[in-house]
Amino acid sequence: MRTIVRAAILSIGTELTVGETRDTNAGDLARELAIEGVEVLRLTALPDDLEAVRDALDAALQRADLVVTTGGLGPTPDDLTREAIAALVGETPSVDQGLEGWLAELFERRGLPFVDGNRKQAWLIPSASAVPNANGTAPGWWVDRPDGRVIVALPGPPREMRPMWRDAVLPRLRDRGLGRPTAVVNLRTTGLGESLIADRLGPILDRAANPTVATYARADAVDVRISAVAGDAETALAMAASAEREVVAAIGDTIWARGTASWAEAIGAELDARGWHLAIVEVATRGTVMALLGEGLDSRLCFAEVLLERPGQHDGHVADPEHLAARARELGPAEVGLAVEARERGQDMAARVAIVDPTGTHRERRVVFLGGPMGRTRVAVAAAAILLARLRTSAPATAPAIDPPPTPTP
Repeated sequence: MRTIVRAAILSIGTELTVGETRDTNAGDLARELAIEGVEVLRLTALPDDLEAVRDALDAALQRADLVVTTGGLGPTPDDLTREAIAALVGETPSVDQGLEGWLAELFERRGLPFVDGNRKQAWLIPSASAVPNANGTAPGWWVDRPDGRVIVALPGPPREMRPMWRDAVLPRLRDRGLGRPTAVVNLRTTGLGESLIADRLGPILDRAANPTVATYARADAVDVRISAVAGDAETALAMAASAEREVVAAIGDTIWARGTASWAEAIGAELDARGWHLAIVEVATRGTVMALLGEGLDSRLCFAEVLLERPGQHDGHVADPEHLAARARELGPAEVGLAVEARERGQDMAARVAIVDPTGTHRERRVVFLGGPMGRTRVAVAAAAILLARLRTSAPATAPAIDPPPTPTP
């Protein structure tokens, strides 16, 4: 039985190729396969065209051990994934009586007629078995090829596809042999753009190396992902740890989290460690600080206010960020008050950040790249970075809010 170490993902539907629907399935599947130690060779979107889908399947199976398709399993004439798979393997689909009975009962329960068009959703070919669908009328297909390669066909709607993948397909793939022993480390950085991070890492960023070290620019950080593949789990973990030490030596001053922690999770963990709460006032940011932190802080956030512009004198004081942070802290009541003010500066955005906490007052000014909505979002990230650094230097000291060391894929 072939161990699955390479995969291809085909997203089928003309609505994808004309831009009417955004494909989220492919990214979700690729991420989960990568975690399992499977190399994803390609993500391809295809129209509802029999020849195009069949040819794409044929090309994918030349290199991949596993091909996963999403979409094209509906009851209408333009749903052609089953026909394309059947044409590729040279088998004729026919109605499976068990699936037909299940579908008929499903329609009867809903008080709907079971029309002939729906019977194609009960098709199988001799080399296929059905993947159950508890949330729709389109069972998937699991197709075993004589050379050990596998085709898995799943419906397009994520509410159907994701449970089928998680509950029926992924466990079966693991049972037959999925992926190579892999250890993955993700380091989240701030303060430098992707090009500067890459410049400091230098030759460490060799895509052909093992471990692989790569940078990914996100909206809230630049991530550095380390992935090691080996013959056994312990070796993979040791290789990833060695590469991580090199990365930390080069850019350790920019790393604020290890794993997938968000700013809200990292800041929330520091607040929890001290039993502290946070109050926020933001000026001219259009609420970007709250958008970045608010939901993730839950009950740790006890006061928040968004002002279009800085007010005049307030309680006899100049309403600068320091005063606003102190006032927010009082109104919370909270142990930590954060005030953030954004102002256009040419084509960029200037940020003023003030923090008042039990250890005193901290102020910083930053200029972030770009103005407008993007600049305001970067002001919020800069404020989060300043707040997190302040909390980590405040007594009592705690370990950073980061993920534990990775557990290698067996």
